[in-house]
Amino acid sequence: MCQYPALPQAAMDQHPPMQHQQPPWPPLQPHYASQPDFQQMQVQPQYSFPQQINGPPSQPSLDEVKSLWVSDLQFWMDESYLYNCFVHTGEVVSAKVIKNKITSASEGYEFVEFVSHVAAERALQMYNGTLMPQTEQNFRINWAAFGMGERRSEGTDLSIFVGDLASDVTDLMLLETFKARYSSVKSAKVVVDLATNSAKGYGFVRFGDENERAHAMTEMNGVYCSSRPMRISVATSKKSMGSAEQFGTKASMSYSNTPYGQGSL
Repeated sequence: MCQYPALPQAAMDQHPPMQHQQPPWPPLQPHYASQPDFQQMQVQPQYSFPQQINGPPSQPSLDEVKSLWVSDLQFWMDESYLYNCFVHTGEVVSAKVIKNKITSASEGYEFVEFVSHVAAERALQMYNGTLMPQTEQNFRINWAAFGMGERRSEGTDLSIFVGDLASDVTDLMLLETFKARYSSVKSAKVVVDLATNSAKGYGFVRFGDENERAHAMTEMNGVYCSSRPMRISVATSKKSMGSAEQFGTKASMSYSNTPYGQGSL
């Protein structure tokens, strides 16, 4: 075994033995610090949900309603007449007669709008049940469910056209002829010429039930009313008929729920 001579002490002092030094570790960080920001990692939902589902428009409370519903109107009662019935209160905004989609004549009811709920309530208490001007009937007034502009449902109009009527047929006679068989009949009107006050030989009957209307289309065709058999057909719009003559002009016809019928919202 080879022996190496020992180094002099001075050499050892000049060259101390090398010591292995481990480089310092970086400061320990929490585990999540080296990860991407947690907020940025959240996956945004593809669809956002509204906080409140939109439903049908809410019906206004009674305290918000400023309009009154006036029913059982005669055919000649136009908006001017009804406005003048309430105008002396000084609180009327407008009056609107609801008209039939087929005949453009009054449906027998209207809406009167006032400046406030209090004003409408005052008119309701003052007029309901009192005598209407130029008539022998009383006011029938109630709150309008949705205020001015409320109309009947825009669904199918359940009316039929009745032709070949005898000259002596009246509204009441026509109503009773159909009402005897169909309980849903709401109104009947013989169209008259206002210039001569004579019947024009046809009229309309309005139903509340579609099935009864369908049955009447066949069952009542040819049935006598007074001295002549009736001719039944669908009540068709004047526009689609292409002629206003068959139904009469707006100024020469009267088709209302009053007095032989029942108005409805």
